[in-house]
Amino acid sequence: MLLAALAYPARMRLKSSIWVSAYLRRCQTDGVFGAVRHRGAEEAGAVFVKVSLLDGNAMLYVPAPQTSYDDGRPADRFFVPAAPQPMPESAVEERLAKELRFDPDAWIVETEDRAGRHFLDLART
Repeated sequence: MLLAALAYPARMRLKSSIWVSAYLRRCQTDGVFGAVRHRGAEEAGAVFVKVSLLDGNAMLYVPAPQTSYDDGRPADRFFVPAAPQPMPESAVEERLAKELRFDPDAWIVETEDRAGRHFLDLART
């Protein structure tokens, strides 16, 4: 048992603060503006990403359920869209307010891109 544990060392997940910084830098490299709207727990706060389409609609990406992770990549962050199509920004804001009431340690990141590019790893459904 011990040998198996040594052969497959556990991978640590990046702190949320580091992941968010790297994500915003990734967006900037393609000219997409992004900002932290709510700073959550430094270590392991859940991250929600709003992509404003600049037409009154937005996409919201939420953390994927744990069942979406395979054992080979437990440290990765995967996301799923909250809805299959863009929603009115007011509906997205309502959902985000609800999430923050439930989990004040969550992060809210917002980007703006007319094309809806999100640069996230999406979970397989």
